[in-house]
Amino acid sequence: MKNMTKELLDKINEIATPVKIMHVCGSHEHAIMENGIRSLLPPEVEIIAGPGCPVCVVPSREIDECLELVDRGVTVTTFGDMLRVPGSERSLAEAKAEGGDVRVVYGINKAIEIAEKEDNDVVFMAAGFETTAPTTAAEILAEPPENFSVLSCHRLIPPAIDYLINSGETNLNALIEPGHVCTIIGTKPFEYLSTDYGIPQAVAGFNPLDILMSVYMILRQIRDDTPKIDNEYNRAVRDEGNVIAQKVIDQVFDVGSREWRGFPKIPNSILEIKDEFSQYNARAKYDIE
Repeated sequence: MKNMTKELLDKINEIATPVKIMHVCGSHEHAIMENGIRSLLPPEVEIIAGPGCPVCVVPSREIDECLELVDRGVTVTTFGDMLRVPGSERSLAEAKAEGGDVRVVYGINKAIEIAEKEDNDVVFMAAGFETTAPTTAAEILAEPPENFSVLSCHRLIPPAIDYLINSGETNLNALIEPGHVCTIIGTKPFEYLSTDYGIPQAVAGFNPLDILMSVYMILRQIRDDTPKIDNEYNRAVRDEGNVIAQKVIDQVFDVGSREWRGFPKIPNSILEIKDEFSQYNARAKYDIE
């Protein structure tokens, strides 16, 4: 591994040029920080963090929706990272400390298990990008118990990147695209960023060599003046993505517009449960919109 890393870094140094590369994935940032990748790269090659993890981008309004449910006696289930995300006045962790029924689960299936065992109403706060949306959709199609519903906080990556580029507020020259999102949606939704805007891109996996290879691919595109989207993570990502997962998402969700934490309303960037599944949509079921 050390030899591979040295060889790759030598190649990067040979064709290094001033470039600002943005990634949009919390897992990429974790790998970059944990392995000191920024310190290994030549100084003219800069990697900056984009929107971040799906928990980080949930706005206070959606935390407040969950807090309203807790105050009304509903059991709210969500991922552990979500508990300390601030709402307008308090967090779910604070509501739990005050006696609210807030429970940490590792997925929607565990939330459904709670609903099956208890008489109380149970809501799952479904945060995540395109990666976790198929699981939420599949569980809704499986007709969970009547006392179960979902507060959808799912968000879509391509519209957020489009917003950042067209806002003129982000200075970037290239993009590292999230491998896990691309396993679902493929590479095609990102292609126009290269053809229309001339932005070099690479889909990357999550180990240090994945990230270094994606940097080399981007530098190679810049050298050859051939902006496109390279698929470094081809062991998991196909150009067309996971077509079955895409169909499940389309069957259950409508695309809408809503704000992200730190951003105004981003057009066509969120997934909301369709009216035909309103019995599983917490916003409709409890009239909290």
